[in-house]
Amino acid sequence: MKYAAAADIGGTNTRIALINEHFQIEERVRFSTDTNDPDHTLRQICETVRSFPHIVEGLGLSCPGPLDLVSGKVLTPPNLFGRWHNLDITKELETELQIPVYLENDANLAALAEAKTGAGKGLPVVQFFTVSTGFGAGLILNGKIFHGAHGFANEVANTILWKNGPAHGSILPGGIEALCSGSAIKARAENCGLAVSHAGEVTELARRGDPEAQKIMQEAEEYLANYLAGVIGYTDPDIIILGGSVALKTEGFIEEVQDLVKQKVYSVMVPYVRIEKAALGDDSGLLGAACLVFDNQ
Repeated sequence: MKYAAAADIGGTNTRIALINEHFQIEERVRFSTDTNDPDHTLRQICETVRSFPHIVEGLGLSCPGPLDLVSGKVLTPPNLFGRWHNLDITKELETELQIPVYLENDANLAALAEAKTGAGKGLPVVQFFTVSTGFGAGLILNGKIFHGAHGFANEVANTILWKNGPAHGSILPGGIEALCSGSAIKARAENCGLAVSHAGEVTELARRGDPEAQKIMQEAEEYLANYLAGVIGYTDPDIIILGGSVALKTEGFIEEVQDLVKQKVYSVMVPYVRIEKAALGDDSGLLGAACLVFDNQ
């Protein structure tokens, strides 16, 4: 049996897993990501990989972009700061662990896993979006990640949808991440005077009839639907898969977005609007990272 180590570095948590060649997760560990200094996080990754009971073929590393996939570097992800920026993460981990390390955009890996073993299995054109702490995307064409000319394909967080709209961190005003991501929803709610600790509480307030919370969630769904309708017109995917905490944990979110999208595309395209929940849940990034290791053997 062959094994891969997989690490999914997020803007909130880092998760590490031991995954066998049948894509079964045998062990998993989770801890908070130090978003300002990578040293502690990288040390915990190394300690966890060394603790696994099996020798691994390599480490697949899922990280928010933008990334330099040629050099194996983290560039300027909006939810990681300080020395994370321009970090030669592949080299550091390979030096420490003495195994191959493969870096890829987190949403690309989630997309790859969903295309190979999840909701998009067997479909030629699979478009994936994660609506979570941030907002990311990945496009899989015939089982392969589409990277574009320079490795930046589907780096969509700064896509401007709302002129002079809300800003969020390093995201440009009106960028889709500043409208739809969980951290942006929380920040917008706090700016309206609502006492919330995460986007789920904004959703709950909206259900209870709070007008500010309702407005924030309605705008998140509306602008996301606008964007997805544009993607459908441009790419014509077999399926759009939505993952991430906002999409997966907000009751009715995906169904409501799909209904809105159908109102925003040509009538002849409506029958082909297929928007589904990520089948692999929060494990998609980890499983995609394992795919990366096994595909490189």
